[in-house]
Amino acid sequence: MNEFFKAVRDFITNYLPKQKCCSSHTIRSYKMTLNLLVTFLREKKHLSLKDINFDILNREVIFSFLEWLEVERKCSAVSRNVRLAALRSFFNHAGLIDCVNAELSLIVAKIPIKRQPSKMVDFLSEAALETLLKQPNLSEKVGLRNGFFMMLMYDTAARCDELLRLRLCDMQAEGKQPVVYLTGKGSKTRVVPLMPRTVEHYRRYLSCFHKDACMTDTDFIFYTVIHHKRNAMSPDTPALFMRQYGNSARLECREFPARMHPHVLRHTRAIHLYRNGVPLELLSQFLGHSSVETTRIYAFADTEMKRKAIEKADKFLQISKSSDFPIWKDDEEMILKLSGLK
Repeated sequence: MNEFFKAVRDFITNYLPKQKCCSSHTIRSYKMTLNLLVTFLREKKHLSLKDINFDILNREVIFSFLEWLEVERKCSAVSRNVRLAALRSFFNHAGLIDCVNAELSLIVAKIPIKRQPSKMVDFLSEAALETLLKQPNLSEKVGLRNGFFMMLMYDTAARCDELLRLRLCDMQAEGKQPVVYLTGKGSKTRVVPLMPRTVEHYRRYLSCFHKDACMTDTDFIFYTVIHHKRNAMSPDTPALFMRQYGNSARLECREFPARMHPHVLRHTRAIHLYRNGVPLELLSQFLGHSSVETTRIYAFADTEMKRKAIEKADKFLQISKSSDFPIWKDDEEMILKLSGLK
């Protein structure tokens, strides 16, 4: 292998997992970026693998690669920026290995992030949420599982994959303060309190899905049985049943959004907490965000709070307009005092 592919191997197998302690999702994304770069150099620059090295990479090639992502692969600005971030990390690492490559790191660092279009946050009103949670038939085994999954997701504002990775030992439902330990991005663990209603449904769920004596604390809470073996439930499963419940809830509730997917429940919980006065800093910790700036999207999205603020201002203006003439209007002595002349 030449120096480029040696740097790639060290970046993927050593630097990201061992030094940066990146999650498997981040490593997979960065690996995909480098695979795409190699594909671009082979298909568009007609280079063989042995010809791909740092000396053929420059500002023009990197710009061409980013343009190829957008034009031919139809990547959005968000995806393009993710790929650029991966390249920056890789070339920074390559520059540390060999200072000759430091110039590439500076070149990539100066490539601007593309402005991303603002994205609307989908969430459910209280009426829509109530309608959704009524859709599963809790007297049936599958309905009980689906209903508890949605309730737990809303209660904890967890990401879908965070719930799918939950094991029995992560749920501490006994005692005065029931909590769940969620492991999010970057393998960061946060402790989230559980509401009494959720704990009650959890116990019902356990009595149906985890009643076997052979179950251990390391077993997945949500699982599917394949070839007589219990595995973590696939993300496709909650995506499917939430879409189905969303379609039926839409027939009952006019406020229900056009598209229902698991992340909507996380957005919904965040919006509801923010409306009830939870500060953005605390909400950021609750959601497992690395920065409070990420959480500000909920402040921007909450049109209901904006509407109430406008109504308050409008009422104040109406009161001001309807009030009587000021008491000093025909009092010349008071006018002189107020103006400082007396």
